[in-house]
Amino acid sequence: MASPVVVVPYDPAWPETFRALRAVVVAALGDLPAAVEHVGSTAVPGLAAKPIVDLDVVVSTPADVPAAIARLAVAGYVHEGDLGIAGREAFRAPAGTPPHHLYLVVAGNRAHRDHVLLRDYLRAHPDAVRAYAALKLSAAERCRDDRDAYQAARRGFVEALIRVAEGETP
Repeated sequence: MASPVVVVPYDPAWPETFRALRAVVVAALGDLPAAVEHVGSTAVPGLAAKPIVDLDVVVSTPADVPAAIARLAVAGYVHEGDLGIAGREAFRAPAGTPPHHLYLVVAGNRAHRDHVLLRDYLRAHPDAVRAYAALKLSAAERCRDDRDAYQAARRGFVEALIRVAEGETP
C-alpha cells in the first residue's frame, strides 16, 4: 500500500537537506560534467510541500545520460526509467537517505525547463505561492490515499504557471 499524500508547511531545513544530498550526488558523478539543482516545491521558500526534496542532475548532452545512470547506480540509486515523462530519468533513492526524488535531465530539454520555470516563477511571485500552497493542501486532504488523483488535482494549475513563466522568459 502506498503511503498517504502529506503536505506540510515549508521547512527551512529543506535547503540544507538539498545541499547534503547534492554533495553525495556530485561525489557519485565524479568527473562527469553535471549540475545538481534543487527543484520542486521544497526549493521554493514559503511553499507548503510534501517533505520530499527534488533534485535534478543536469547533464550537457544526451550522450552523458548512460554514464550518469551508471555512476548513480554505483551510489545506490535505482534507475526507474522516465515514469511517463519524456526527457526525465527517475531514480529511487538509496535506503537510509533523507526522502528525495532524483531526476536526470539534459540541460534545456522540456523536463528541465519545466522544473526550472516553475521553481523560478514561484520564487518570484508570492501570490502564486499562496495559491499553489492552498491548492496542494486541499488536494492532499481530498486525495490522501490516491497519489494519481493528487497529481491530477494540481496538473492544470502547474501547467498554467509554466505557460505564464514561459511568457515572462526572454
